[in-house]
Amino acid sequence: AMEKSYMSVFLLLVALSCALAKDALKKETKDTKETKPKLPQTLSRGWGDQLIWTQTYEEALFRSKTSNKPLMIIHHLDDCPHSQALKKVFAEHKEIQKLAEKFILLNLVYETTDKNLSPDGQYVPRILFIDPTLTVRADITGRYSNRLYAYEPSDISLLFSNMQKALKILKTEL
Repeated sequence: AMEKSYMSVFLLLVALSCALAKDALKKETKDTKETKPKLPQTLSRGWGDQLIWTQTYEEALFRSKTSNKPLMIIHHLDDCPHSQALKKVFAEHKEIQKLAEKFILLNLVYETTDKNLSPDGQYVPRILFIDPTLTVRADITGRYSNRLYAYEPSDISLLFSNMQKALKILKTEL
């Protein structure tokens, strides 16, 4: 009978210590979550981690329309050296990053079914602007006649002025 009571006490202690350990573990993971730095937003894909990016074309159109902000769509590919080079310059350009806050932003690593987003073909990188009336601004182009919406890293100031242009058009229409 004595052995049985020892066994019961032992099992009770094991159960109790397991419960306490679980509780302590929960508290520990909760505390570490709060102190960990916030991870960069994956939707930015490196184009500007502090910016707010939309997940889908449909969401971007909806947010553009409801917020009355122009939409800026960046088509690119992860394994394209031109896309990578433009992304690096775009992400490091302080004025562009600041100006980008005034846009609904979307960067796509795949093609949409919307033909309006490839007015002169599907190539990367290409950047298109869409105003809140959901009109593709085909008039805001880069400097290449064979790829109207392409930008190279050396075209970053042209991209900056095109972003300003996309915002100005909006102001004059309001």
